[in-house]
Amino acid sequence: MSAKTKSTPWFVKGDTNGFFGLFSNVLTNFLAAIGLLAAINMPNDIIYGSIVPGTAVAIGLGGIIFAIQTRRKSIEIGKSDMTALPYGLSVPHYFIVAFGVMLPVYAQTQDWVIAWSTGIAWNLVQGIIMTLGAFVGPFIQKYIPRAALLGSLAGIALTFIAMNPMGAIYSTPYIGLLTLAIVLGGWIAHKKLPGNIPAGLLAIIIGMLLAWVTGYMDIANVQEAASGFSISFPSLALGRLIEGFAYLSPFLAAAIPLAIYDFLESLDNIESAEVEGDKYPTTLTLLIPGLLTMLGSTLGSPYPTIIYIGHPGWKKAGARIGYSLATGIGVMVIAFVGLLPIFMSIIPLVALLPILVYIAMTIGTQAFTTADPKHVPAMILGLMPFIASYVILQIDNALNAAGTTAAEVGFELLGDNGVYYEGWQTLGASDILVSMLLITIVIFLIDKQFNRAATYSLITAALAFFGFIHAAEIGLGTGSSAALGYLSMSIGLFAFHYYRHPTEKDQLPH
Repeated sequence: MSAKTKSTPWFVKGDTNGFFGLFSNVLTNFLAAIGLLAAINMPNDIIYGSIVPGTAVAIGLGGIIFAIQTRRKSIEIGKSDMTALPYGLSVPHYFIVAFGVMLPVYAQTQDWVIAWSTGIAWNLVQGIIMTLGAFVGPFIQKYIPRAALLGSLAGIALTFIAMNPMGAIYSTPYIGLLTLAIVLGGWIAHKKLPGNIPAGLLAIIIGMLLAWVTGYMDIANVQEAASGFSISFPSLALGRLIEGFAYLSPFLAAAIPLAIYDFLESLDNIESAEVEGDKYPTTLTLLIPGLLTMLGSTLGSPYPTIIYIGHPGWKKAGARIGYSLATGIGVMVIAFVGLLPIFMSIIPLVALLPILVYIAMTIGTQAFTTADPKHVPAMILGLMPFIASYVILQIDNALNAAGTTAAEVGFELLGDNGVYYEGWQTLGASDILVSMLLITIVIFLIDKQFNRAATYSLITAALAFFGFIHAAEIGLGTGSSAALGYLSMSIGLFAFHYYRHPTEKDQLPH
């Protein structure tokens, strides 16, 4: 067989590991998303009759399309070990659409159908912006250093991918740490397991057995999940979509930066795959989550989809095409036949979470080992917006549980006790874009390209002034305080550029 006709097989042994990992990740996020809707008392007929099947199509088709894309690309370039890009729901957005869009509309109208209609209209806007972003992606790749793209991924991995799973693991360490050891032993230490069973599958089986034997799992939860069994298929919701636009205007300002967040995260993950040797066309690849998000909204889904973090981890675990294909098909089958709640009532979540920790470890390793060592300080700084936004989320959740808010407690009182709420909130707003820009500025500073660093500071100041970063909403002057800070930073950097110490007198600015 000639090199040109080589292709990645549809299914290899490593796809079993990849499937259990990606499928559990996608399914966990899907269940969390619909669990939030149940928590705000949205009726089951809307959740399971419309939202679940519509969302499953957007997720499932993505897994299938990315598998086909990888197969075709591998044939085109004669590369037999390509790994499909992982894909699923955008995690931050299912919190936002539930509590920030649909719940407020329900509070205003006392009508869950209208609230759901607004949610899917909001999702359509997300998809449109993400689709437009696909054409901006190559420009960003050209002008933002790779270390900035990968460094921002490391920030997501450290906080929003790994921290909650680690908290859950240490809440039930007798299950969580054992399954973590199995996952890391199989995928990092490459320990051969009995019968060559995949490490991810072994971790799930042992974690499940241990949970049931020790009474951690409850048969009543399985019975409750089975009692709600129903079969549902997707249907067009165009009428609801049009109805939702009448209530959408208060939420549009927040929709734009959130959609930008999505296509930037997808772009980062395409870049991450390229570092591992799997190069995919940027615009065409970014179009897939944008268009499928739009399709999902027409079928009743309020949730955007994105290219997931984790490609290097799945590649190192041996996954290729089959894991993505099986995940896409599996999600649709389970959603259509009503098995989502039953599935997770049998398998303990804590047995699945070590897989996410492994992915976070792999992403962080890739980011810092592929960067120029002198740029690592810039990447460390780029972690901080994500830490800030994660901390703010935890503070808000804790205060909400106590029936209060940061504003009611008082920002000054919080500050007096070492909780710099307002500063962290500003730092963490639009964290992925802030991280990329901060890393870029500091990389050019480290390289003594002070004029370029100053130029990027001015660009960042403009983005802040109009609220694309460091602000709760887009608008004139909504991030003016941060904008002033970046403006002053640019002045300092231009001063560095033009000032010449006597020992540098023969060096010209560049």
